Amino acid sequence: MSPRLKKWLLAIALFALSVLVGSILGSAWLGVALGVLVGIGVVIAMSSKAGGNQGIYDRDDDGAEL
Repeated sequence: MSPRLKKWLLAIALFALSVLVGSILGSAWLGVALGVLVGIGVVIAMSSKAGGNQGIYDRDDDGAEL
């Protein structure tokens, strides 16, 4: 199984789990919203890890500046 497929399957599984939890709590839309947020977070985290950008510290980076 390729890492790309693994990343997307994990995101889809977490989305489905979040929808299930939302349904148990009484709001399927809450589950969908949680699922989208968790799925996007997983994809971003796994892409960062795969790209080697995890934990990089830049002491000159002060965040967004105008």
